[in-house]
Amino acid sequence: MKIECIKDQLEEVLNKADKIAGKNITLPVLAGFYLDARQNSLIIKATNLDLGISITLPVKVIEPGIVVVPAHIISSFISSLVKDRNITINTKKQLLEIKTLSTKTNILTLPSEDFPVIPEIDEDKAFSMPARDFIFGIKSVIYAAAVGSIKPELSSVSITYEDSFLIFAATDSFRLAEKKIRVKKIPHFKQILIPQKNAIEIIKIFNKGEEEISISIEEHQIALRAQNVYLMSRIVEGVFPDYRQIIPKETTSKAVLLKQDLINSLRTSLIFSDTFNQLTLKLSPKAKSFEIESKNSTIGESVHAVEAVLDGDDISINVNHRYFTDCFQSITTDSLALSFSGQAKPIIIQGVGDTSFLYLVMPMNQS
Repeated sequence: MKIECIKDQLEEVLNKADKIAGKNITLPVLAGFYLDARQNSLIIKATNLDLGISITLPVKVIEPGIVVVPAHIISSFISSLVKDRNITINTKKQLLEIKTLSTKTNILTLPSEDFPVIPEIDEDKAFSMPARDFIFGIKSVIYAAAVGSIKPELSSVSITYEDSFLIFAATDSFRLAEKKIRVKKIPHFKQILIPQKNAIEIIKIFNKGEEEISISIEEHQIALRAQNVYLMSRIVEGVFPDYRQIIPKETTSKAVLLKQDLINSLRTSLIFSDTFNQLTLKLSPKAKSFEIESKNSTIGESVHAVEAVLDGDDISINVNHRYFTDCFQSITTDSLALSFSGQAKPIIIQGVGDTSFLYLVMPMNQS
């Protein structure tokens, strides 16, 4: 293999693929990039067996060929070339030679025949949508997924199609996030569960994309295509909780307030929260009082009044501040509504006038 390419373009592609390369002691080839030079293109592949990526880069192919090279080594090396613009890459026996005007480097290669095949999913039943919408759907809920749960379905992002919407959802059983993204009619789509760790990488790879993303789904995997990138992810086998059963049907108390006012108040309150991250929300609609109380036996305590429009019954309820505040990043409106249904029932948080996002957080045990 012998190719010539532009350093900055190669660096960008390698940095994307490097996020996927595996670290497997029993299968060292997973820590490598599969480089396939042909027809004025360099195809860079990486996989950890759970997630696979293939990126096509236009290059000048002088001699076609295939080689596998340690991913982190070549990524780090190409990134270190600050002054060089053009790169020549050449294979010589068991070495990959990289030449620029200022450097000549040899990297030991890995056996290409051991590199796993990245499955290609048929595009016949694919559907398309803006990449930014798909990524926004995932980002709106992913923080609510469980980390390292023994239940894989709780460590996943659920995606379902219903009534012209893709519905993204995640829950760790303490809180739930749901985001609806309007899409065109989608054929042959059923609920899928994407592992949280894979969803994180999907965000990183497609986060800046303004193009359409093509999505294909088979029984055990999903494929995403956008411009020169093909990404395949395993799908979790399992049943996502029927979370709509726990969404309260009635509201006994409600607070409507500016999101920034609540964020500012929480900055003060969080200083005094205890090791359990506990905050107490106290609503007294008749007294027109909404207070956030935090106590720490080793530091002190704080009571912070928040300006809000209140309605319903008085209530005092404890929440984990991290679970309570994680959803603010997903609320795009200036005002938000907190809906309460009783002491032991979940709190619902939504943007005022925006029904596309719903966040539910369970209260902590009342002390």
